[in-house]
Amino acid sequence: MRFKLILTFIDEAHTEAVVRAARERGATGATIITSARGEGLEKSTTFLGLTLETLRDVVLFLVEEHMSRDILEHIAEVGEFDDKPGTGIAVQVDVEDAVGVAHQIKQLHDAVEEKL
Repeated sequence: MRFKLILTFIDEAHTEAVVRAARERGATGATIITSARGEGLEKSTTFLGLTLETLRDVVLFLVEEHMSRDILEHIAEVGEFDDKPGTGIAVQVDVEDAVGVAHQIKQLHDAVEEKL
């Protein structure tokens, strides 16, 4: 079984909705790293000229490769990544190897068989 790692950088207000959306499409879990800082093309500033750093959550999903694109598209839709600048981004990368997921492989195998 092959896996993809979906990395999301999300405005913290959207984290729970994005995790729920990923689970709806087959993700079996998530790792959430809170209070990351980030900025987009333009720095945000307050009316006093101070830099305003927006807190982000980094959410990692290790998903089966046949489900990855559907999960990626669904979380982008729910998180409004393409509709509202600054809400978040998501990328997926190939995973060469993984351990600690043997207990999930049976469940994933059945889910993938249904999709194929």
